[in-house]
Amino acid sequence: MKKVIVTKHLRKEGLSILGDKVKKAIVNDSIPDTFVDEWKDANGIIIWGGKVGKNDIENAPNLEVIATVGVGYDNVDVDAATKHGIPVCISAGANARAVAEITIGLLLAVDRRIVEEHAATRAGTALRFGGHPELSFELYEKTMGLIGLGNIGKLVGKMAEAFGMKVIGYDPYVTRDDIEKLGWTYYENCDDVLKNADVVSIHVPKLPSTTNFITMRELKLMKNTAVILNTARGGIINENDLADALNNDIIAGAALDVFENEPPSPDSKLLHAKNLVCAPHNGAQTLEAMINMNTMCTNAVLAVLNGEKWAYVANPEVYNHPKWKK
Repeated sequence: MKKVIVTKHLRKEGLSILGDKVKKAIVNDSIPDTFVDEWKDANGIIIWGGKVGKNDIENAPNLEVIATVGVGYDNVDVDAATKHGIPVCISAGANARAVAEITIGLLLAVDRRIVEEHAATRAGTALRFGGHPELSFELYEKTMGLIGLGNIGKLVGKMAEAFGMKVIGYDPYVTRDDIEKLGWTYYENCDDVLKNADVVSIHVPKLPSTTNFITMRELKLMKNTAVILNTARGGIINENDLADALNNDIIAGAALDVFENEPPSPDSKLLHAKNLVCAPHNGAQTLEAMINMNTMCTNAVLAVLNGEKWAYVANPEVYNHPKWKK
């Protein structure tokens, strides 16, 4: 019987799919070095809040599949996995609606200063009709600029349309025709999205090419009345540059559910910046999303262990490996 490591206890919906089809080892740990005895003969691993590096992969000679509870895979050495013919399965689309909804929630929070007004009301310092309307704007007829037009980005665009927003976007992996069929404007250059949007929303994976993708240069391209949102991964926006842009009124506000270091240090310059609303990377933490992610990743593991090519992988080129040509 093949053996699957689970780094954190899955919901019953996921565990029931594994059932007795595999030998389960629930280690409640995120570092393979600390469960070497279980790891050395593992055939699969389901990662939830853990990391799998090159050395880990090389120290698990029987490893056939890696699955993440979520769509992100920056916690896996994908190149090493591909070299060894190991698919890195992701839960594509499983948490898309949850993340899209929190994106819109964060937009409303930063745009309408909801967090500040909440704190002032509870402290007894708020004045009825005493807000600052010049610091807020209605979404109607404003422009939502999407950087990344995958499942989440497209859902955010559709939700933005419900507010009467115009939608524009950039994604080098999506065709102009696909976006124009939705009635949106496609830009081949990210700079044009930044210049024209009232709201910029980030929906790209964390890769070497997207690390520090948004720096002071890009922030200065934005309108000084615009806000930027990031519910994708920390490090895509340079945090020091974002703090400076907020404190110097280069942009009007920002809302984040992700940070370069999580949790961020209380001394973080960004945490103390003006007009920032933030959350602790909980965008996908809804009941529905957790069930979807748990069931999708367990189905992925069983499929690959049965010799099937799972479609939703971070490394589709893995199927060119000699191991898959047999």
